[in-house]
Amino acid sequence: MINSCNALILPNCDTTKSLGEKLGENLPKGSVLLLRGDLGAGKTTLVQGIGEGLGIADAIVSPTFTLINEYHQGRLPLYHLDLYRLEPEAVTRLYLEQYWEEETISGITAIEWPEKLPLLPLNYLEIQLSYREKTGRKAILQPVGDFCFNLSQIVQSFV
Repeated sequence: MINSCNALILPNCDTTKSLGEKLGENLPKGSVLLLRGDLGAGKTTLVQGIGEGLGIADAIVSPTFTLINEYHQGRLPLYHLDLYRLEPEAVTRLYLEQYWEEETISGITAIEWPEKLPLLPLNYLEIQLSYREKTGRKAILQPVGDFCFNLSQIVQSFV
């Protein structure tokens, strides 16, 4: 299901992963995804799907304790950041801007818990995931800034 603001109903984990796969197959290099949602909303499941869509064979796990996991095989590299355990001051010292400001970054950067970032990228795709008891998950995809990617093909495949 979809409405005009790129909202999708994802009835189970498999459809959440499928959305990630479609994104991984289609997003251009340099894409930054800010993944918002409560614990258990499906952020890591979505990133696992992105990895599959990129053709990454390694198991993708939450980098809650390592902070950043990098996967370099596949169509593009995947940089998976999880800021859950950090205070904003600690995030500042990591200089994470290098993942979206450096011209040499040629992959996709997925950031869980972006509300901890002191500065947001100028251009990104925000994905808000929420768990709905009777219908599974809801995903709202919102391009911000000059995020140049047509979401309509991906969104239409879930209608």
